[in-house]
Amino acid sequence: MALVLVVEDEPEIAEILESYLRRDGYRTERAGDGKTALNLYRAAQPDLVLLDLMLPELDGLEVLRRIRSEGNTPVILVTARAEDLDKLLGLELGADDYVTKPFSPREVVARVKAVLRRSGGGESARAILRCGPLEVDPEKVVARVNHERLDLTPTEFRLLETLAQAPGKAFSRAELLEAALPESNALERVVDVHLKNLRKKLEAAGASSLLETVRGVGYRLWVE
Repeated sequence: MALVLVVEDEPEIAEILESYLRRDGYRTERAGDGKTALNLYRAAQPDLVLLDLMLPELDGLEVLRRIRSEGNTPVILVTARAEDLDKLLGLELGADDYVTKPFSPREVVARVKAVLRRSGGGESARAILRCGPLEVDPEKVVARVNHERLDLTPTEFRLLETLAQAPGKAFSRAELLEAALPESNALERVVDVHLKNLRKKLEAAGASSLLETVRGVGYRLWVE
C-alpha cells in the first residue's frame, strides 16, 4: 500500500484527509508543521506528500524546496490562497499538482491516485521512445540523455513521454495538460512552468535544443 504523508496544521482537515485516504487503501503519516514534515519525510520515505502551504515553523514552499533538493517524491500542494502566483511558484519548485481549499476530500483522493499512477506506471509493457539523444522508458518511468538519467518529477516525465511519442509534432498546451494532468483543474499556463523546469534539465544534460517552443501553438521535441 502506498504511504501518503499528510502535512496539514488544521487537525480536523488532516483527520478528514487521512480517513478518506485510508478508506481507499492508503497508509498515512501526519505532520502539523514544516519541521516535523521534513523529519517524517526522511524517516518514513512516503510515496506522496500532500502539502499545505500555510504551515508553522517552515512554510510549505520551503518544505517543498527541501524535498526537491533530496528527491522526486510526488507532491500535491494544498492551499487556501486564491492567487495563481502561489500555485505557479509551487509548481515551478517542482510540485506535481495542487488543490485549493475548500475542497472535496474525494477530489483530493482522486488527485492522489492520478499522481501516483503517473509516477508509478502500472501499465503493460510499452516500447522505449527515442528522439535524438533522448531515451524515454514508459514502463520503468526513466528518461535518459546520452545514457545519463534525468532527475524528473512525475509530471515532467509524463510531459516528456507525451512529446516523445510524436517527435516533431507541435502539441498544444491543452493537449499536454490533458496528457499529464487529466484529473486536474490547473490552468494551461501551468504547462509552461513544468516545461520551463524540464527544459533546464534537458539543457543541463546536453540536449539544449531538443525542446522547442512553437509560437502560437505550444511545444515539440525536434532533432535536426
